[in-house]
Amino acid sequence: MLPAVITALMLLSFTHGENPAVQVILTNKGLQYGKHVGAGWIQDKLASVTFPDISGKIRISIFGNLDYTLTGVTITKCDFPEPSVEFYQDATGFKTSMSGLCVALTGGWMTHFGLIHCSGSFNLAVFSVDVTSVVELGRDADGHLSVTSVSCDAQVGDVDLQLYGGTSWIFQPVLGYFKGPIRDEIKGRICPNVEEIIVRLESHLQAMNVSFDVDHDLTLDLPLTGLPVINSSSLNLGLKGEFYSIKTHAEPPFEAQPFTVPKQPGYMLSVGLSEFTLNSASYGYYSAGLLQALINDSMIPPGSHIHLNTSSMGPFIPQLPDMFPGLLMNLQVYAREVPLFSFQPGAVKLGLLGAVKAFAIQANGTQTPLFKLNVDSAFSGKVWTADGKLKGSMAMNNLTLTLASSEVGTFKTDAIGGLARMASTVLVAKLNEKLGKGVDLPRMKHAELVNTVLAVEEGFIAISSDAQVLQTDGHFN
Repeated sequence: MLPAVITALMLLSFTHGENPAVQVILTNKGLQYGKHVGAGWIQDKLASVTFPDISGKIRISIFGNLDYTLTGVTITKCDFPEPSVEFYQDATGFKTSMSGLCVALTGGWMTHFGLIHCSGSFNLAVFSVDVTSVVELGRDADGHLSVTSVSCDAQVGDVDLQLYGGTSWIFQPVLGYFKGPIRDEIKGRICPNVEEIIVRLESHLQAMNVSFDVDHDLTLDLPLTGLPVINSSSLNLGLKGEFYSIKTHAEPPFEAQPFTVPKQPGYMLSVGLSEFTLNSASYGYYSAGLLQALINDSMIPPGSHIHLNTSSMGPFIPQLPDMFPGLLMNLQVYAREVPLFSFQPGAVKLGLLGAVKAFAIQANGTQTPLFKLNVDSAFSGKVWTADGKLKGSMAMNNLTLTLASSEVGTFKTDAIGGLARMASTVLVAKLNEKLGKGVDLPRMKHAELVNTVLAVEEGFIAISSDAQVLQTDGHFN
């Protein structure tokens, strides 16, 4: 029964800051799907379940005290009603109920009375088993999701026992004495077993990572920022969602802002991604000094009409060939400030304040500074989902070049600006070709996203989706 809840939890990918930058919402539709999958998994596994021995002692007037053991207990048939699972606000968790479970079991029996030992086989039917369990969700000091048992109640309606072999005929008239103790023994084991499952789930949750290295330069922190929020129709998990530079681990000079993901009860899952998350990645690269590049002439296609040397730059900076004749050049390109993304309804915008420093390479390898250009650009783009992929497109809205400093005198930047815009147009076209092909939507451990929709809102991206458990992964340990 409880694995139905476990299944729903496993459909989430988990996760300090006051405002979460990522929100994950499980709706009632998702919870019920998880319950259904979990119930099917339990039904499939029941055939291979074995039980520990059931032992006890009963007082029978004609025999005295009789010790008994039921061993090798296995299920031969099970009427397993699908449990009910609901969000439970009183405990900030889940309430799971199952009613009317009936099980047929078989195994071996042994009795011990004084020096007399008897054994044989048995058939046992257990009727009308009802179980109700309440679990509470929380957050530990490290930001892991935690789960604890709040209450458990189990009832067993009746049992029917038939003994075969040995001296079973002796006990046929007194089988009624066995039913009560066996029923009580079964009832007494149900809730401890349920709570053991919850303890195992808690151990699994505590072992999950809440920080991931995404490459050699960035790590992503995804601890819970606060307690889970539960109402009658959904579970909301707020995650930190912040990238850090592995080299500096510096906090960005901005904070995550609050946002509210629109309710989408028609989907199983919703995820809200704040612009803070992308901007923290941008700051991570910037703070580590990675948003820079050195361009030299070897990187220019051989067939190009323009090369990185003082002669080719003559039409743009007339005095340059006279001052530094026949020298190769290097360009140091870098971001002057942190590039920042902005999410606006229907669009993603990016502002990039960059600079280019030019150097002439002397015969002895010394680099002589020539000039510095500030390059300010603005881009806008769109993102969407199609064919199970995340796709996008972008356009350059503006590119402005200004002369920041010069060791070769003043010159106009119009011509160089035109050249830069032409080069940017080619680069954007190549990038859009890749963006149009898209990337596969992320897979969860045992499921894939289906029927996914994406909307860019003010300050965040909202993704809503259903999930489908993969047949090849249809097992949960």
